[in-house]
Amino acid sequence: MATRWGICGSGKIAHDFVVALQSLPESQHQVVAVAARSLDSATKFAREHSIPRAYGSYENLARDEGVDVVYVATIHPTHLQCSLQMIEAKKPVLCEKPLTMSAKETATLIKAARDGGVFLMEAVWMRFFPAILKLRSMIDEGAIGQVMYVSANFGFQRQPDDGPDARGRLTDPALGGGAVLDVGVYVINFAIMVFGGDRPQSIHASGWLADSGVDDFAAITLKFSGERVAQLTCAIGLDLPREAIVVGTKGTLKVPFPFWCPTKLETPTGTLEFPLPSARKPTVFRNSSGMSYEAEEVRACLMASEQESRHMTLDQSQVIADIMDNVLTQLGVTYCA
Repeated sequence: MATRWGICGSGKIAHDFVVALQSLPESQHQVVAVAARSLDSATKFAREHSIPRAYGSYENLARDEGVDVVYVATIHPTHLQCSLQMIEAKKPVLCEKPLTMSAKETATLIKAARDGGVFLMEAVWMRFFPAILKLRSMIDEGAIGQVMYVSANFGFQRQPDDGPDARGRLTDPALGGGAVLDVGVYVINFAIMVFGGDRPQSIHASGWLADSGVDDFAAITLKFSGERVAQLTCAIGLDLPREAIVVGTKGTLKVPFPFWCPTKLETPTGTLEFPLPSARKPTVFRNSSGMSYEAEEVRACLMASEQESRHMTLDQSQVIADIMDNVLTQLGVTYCA
């Protein structure tokens, strides 16, 4: 039986996820409903993607008994509310990163999912790319010895803001803007993944803010037990190489650009390549056909009656949220509740 998906949101990332889903066998994945803040937006999205049902409220999507799982693709500040709404309706949830706006919200959402016995996963698609799975297996097998150092960076030069209040989404605190929440989640996630979900013993952050008060650049050092260190940088106003390196006592692994959706892994014995799955339509963002990997993980978990993914655990989502909170506090960034 196919997994029947509902889509919460009708923006660019929702477009790419649906394109990826519809590139998978229809016998396994079907997109059956979409909800947006307005019925017009949902109807337009449904028409573009041949989705049978469109709703002008998220509540109606939660009530749809023909939906097996919901992908939450709304703006960051609405992740908690939308996900809770689905979980309360006993709908499994795949929620875009960051899972919520804060560590407190993340704890609330995780508790609701666990108390309700409902599947929940943060949609960190990077974790499910074959290149990343290979990196993890090589680390587990001891191919580079004991991992001591991780370096990852993700930064880009945002386009000039042209909104009515001279702010775009990336720099608007009301929309969850800022480097840490938007792309810092990837570099922090990479480090926590490599270090097996361990919580750092110390966190040091520095950087600068945009005029709107969100973080424009952040340099983060995480110190773990056993003298292990991660050095991470993220930016929304500065181009960075956007690559990740893992250094062990016996060698180095490198995930070259774009490390968050990679098709290559550089190892001590050579470069491994992992072609992307094909997509039936153009996508907005780079390598978005690879979103199919996380969709396949969700289906596998649901088929096995699992309430979370072993590759992207809820405990690790909480650790990452705690780190982001700490970093934002050090940088002096606050968001309205």
